[in-house]
Formats: sequence, C-alpha cells, structure tokens
Amino acid sequence: VQLQASGGGLVQAGGSLRLSCAASGRTFSSTAIGWFRQAPGKEREFVATISGSGGTYYADSVKGRFTISRDNAKNTVYLQMSSLKPEDTAVYFCAARRSSAPSLTDNAYDYWGQGTQVTVSS
Repeated sequence: VQLQASGGGLVQAGGSLRLSCAASGRTFSSTAIGWFRQAPGKEREFVATISGSGGTYYADSVKGRFTISRDNAKNTVYLQMSSLKPEDTAVYFCAARRSSAPSLTDNAYDYWGQGTQVTVSS
C-alpha cells in the first residue's frame, strides 16, 4: 500500500483545511485509515480513524472540530479540519492497516504516508 497525504498549509486560527490521503495498491474499501500528527518536540499522537465500513473515532482534542471521511471510489480519505487552533500545528500523517478495524494506536498501522505540514498562526 502506498499513501500520499496532501492539503497541508498555513492558516490563521479559526480557519479550515482539508487534508487528503490517497491510497493505492490494495483493496481500499477493506482498509482502516488513521490520521496522526506530530508537533516539534512531541510524540506522535492519534487524531482520527475510519474503519472499512465507515465507523469513525476521534481524539478528544479534535472532537467536534475535525471530520474524517472516505470516498472508496477515489481511494481517498479526507480529514476536514475546522476551528483550527495554534496547538493543531504539526506534521499530519495518514496510515493504513491491513485490517478493516480501526485503531487508536500508531503501532497497529502497517503503512504510512510521508506527512503534510499544517501550521496554524495565532
């Protein structure tokens, strides 16, 4: 599986961005996809995940502001981010599991994209 994350950029606090994770090389609809992020000097943390059947889970820090969705016809998962805060600044990574079941832990994911930078200015 190859993953390509895109859509990052610089945005003011309160603004929105939509990240995309394009996948290839596997039956996408049966694959759970997760988004994680890593800020400078901090450990990588879970953001959101979506199961093969569309079930979603979010970190408490982004619940109500971020929405994860998938378009199986396009082999793409999206992360719509709204009401962005400076503390959302990080490199965002998408990851895929061999399983359709979602997971909140990064070591459960088998494939990783290259990351896309999100910077939120105050």
